[in-house]
Parts: sequence; C-alpha cells; structure tokens
Amino acid sequence: MIENFEEKMAAPDFWDDNEKAQALIAEMNAVKSSVDQYQKLQADYDDAVVMIELADEEGDDSLAGEIGETIKEMVARVEEFELQLLLNQPYDKMNAILELHPGAGGTESQDWGQMLLRMYTRWAEKRGLKVETLDYLPGDEAGIKSVTLLIKGYNAYGYLKAEKGVHRLVRISPFDSSGRRHTSFVSCDVVPEINDEVELDIRTEDLKIDTYRASGAGGQHINTTDSAVRITHLPTGVVVTCQNERSQIKNRERAMTMLRSKLYERKIEEQQRELAEIRGEQSEIAWGSQIRSYVFHPYSMVKDHRTQVETGNIGAVMDGDLDAFIDGYLRSQIRQEVE
Repeated sequence: MIENFEEKMAAPDFWDDNEKAQALIAEMNAVKSSVDQYQKLQADYDDAVVMIELADEEGDDSLAGEIGETIKEMVARVEEFELQLLLNQPYDKMNAILELHPGAGGTESQDWGQMLLRMYTRWAEKRGLKVETLDYLPGDEAGIKSVTLLIKGYNAYGYLKAEKGVHRLVRISPFDSSGRRHTSFVSCDVVPEINDEVELDIRTEDLKIDTYRASGAGGQHINTTDSAVRITHLPTGVVVTCQNERSQIKNRERAMTMLRSKLYERKIEEQQRELAEIRGEQSEIAWGSQIRSYVFHPYSMVKDHRTQVETGNIGAVMDGDLDAFIDGYLRSQIRQEVE
C-alpha cells in the first residue's frame, strides 16, 4: 500500500494541486505510522513472551512486577491502535467541518459555545490537527452566536463524528448576580469536507448568494470590502457562510465546499432513514438529540448518554481530553454493527 502512495508522489503532475498533494502525503504518513506501531507492538510482545519464559524457567519472581507493568503498557497501546483501525468508513479519513450553535439562553448559552470552541481547538492541537475558522459570529456580551471550523488532518472526521449532537451544561452562572444554577445547550454539527470527486447535482439556479462585510475573529482585518459570502440552497434551506479569506472568490469556493459537504451528509442521512424504515427500526437518526452532559454544580461530572462513559475530571475534558468519549462512541458503533 505504501508503494502505491510513493508511485503517485513520483508522478510529474503530483504538485499541480498542492492541497491534494498535502492530503496524500498526510495519508501516507498516517499509514506508515500505523505500520510502525504494529511492528513495534509485535516486537514488544515477542520480548514480553521471552521475559515470561525466562522468569518461569529460572523461578525468578522478582521479574513479576516488571512484566506486569510491560503488559499493562502494551494493553493501553493495543487499545489505541485498535481505535485507529475502527476508523474504516469511507469518509473517516477526511477533514471535518464542525459547527457550534448555542441554544436559547442568551449570554449564558453563548459563553458555553465559547467554552466548547476552546475544548475542540485544544483537542485538535493535541492531535496535531490544523484548525481554520471559516465563520465566526461573536456574542452580544460574551461567547459566540455561532462558529464554523475546518479541522484538517487524517481521520479528523472519523474522530469528530462522535461529537455530533447537543451538549448540555449545568453550572452556577457567572452572569447571574443571584448565583443561581443554569442549564445551557449548544448543538454541534460535524460533516466531512467533501471534495469535487463526489458527484452532487447542485444547480446554479437553486443557489442564493449574498455578500457582506466580514466581522468577528480575524474579521476586523478584512472588513473593508464585502468579502464574506453566504450561500443558501433554496430547495433544502441549507445555509453556509464563510468569511475567513480576504478574497470574496476564495470565500465563495470555501462556502461551496461546505455546501457540498452538508448536502452530501443530508443525502446519506436520508438513505439511512429509508434503510431504517425498511428494517422496521424505531431509532431516531436526527442529529439534534442530547448526547452529553457537563455538570459543574452541584458536583463535577461529564457523562456521555449514548455510551455511559463518564469522568469527574471536568477540567481535563474542557482542556480537550475527549479521547475516552470518542473511543467509547466508536466501539459502541462497532458493537451495533455486529449485533
């Protein structure tokens, strides 16, 4: 498989499309990393077997502690490697477009949106993924009204699809002088970044394109012209916006990519609904269901309602430590497919 990547990279026109070239290189590096991990695990396993046999032959119990620690470490690494292998769906390897939309509640919900924005940004940074802000609408007093991120890197969508749904916060509001407890909601939508290779029938006459002056994070540097773009797909009502580029043309290209991604996701969800009806399934496929609760008061806990994975270390979670929840979700999906 690595030979196939090297053959493509040796082609004379490889660098004609820089973005595709970089994506291919990232995929090849990820595959190489997986091969290296497997080989290292195999070598460490062989060493552990030799150590166990040696201790057994010599009746040396002093090695028991060292052997136990080695096995414990290997189990953790095997589980991490196994998680990577679970990301085998057609679009798992693609970049992810992540949107956050606070619910009703004004400043309190908008602040919660800002906290989630930081959480996902920190998670991506820890995994070596790049984060681009495609659209940002600041809150009136604090937080955000909405934000759209492009998270770039191999398997970005595969991991982040676990975050799609409504996130609930319970805390004593810093904006309430009476110190009352508040509950806030933010919806998180995640779709893969779909390129031009996927065929979708998007007619020009079905699009309403508006331009306006960019604002928000980074916007103060580019708001001297109507560079921001909003595209509405009239048949479905899907709306996308992009304002991070200085050029209106580039923002339009980005917005069209976002629209393609959303329409493709919509198409897949419709197919899933049809299959569920044929099978007689009663489960709701809609993305708007509450998936996770973050409780700051009267106790500290983050709990995923789909998998029952929970932790009391809410500070680590808000600092981007999401792997346990993502791992739990991916493994639950595999179990459902088996059943």
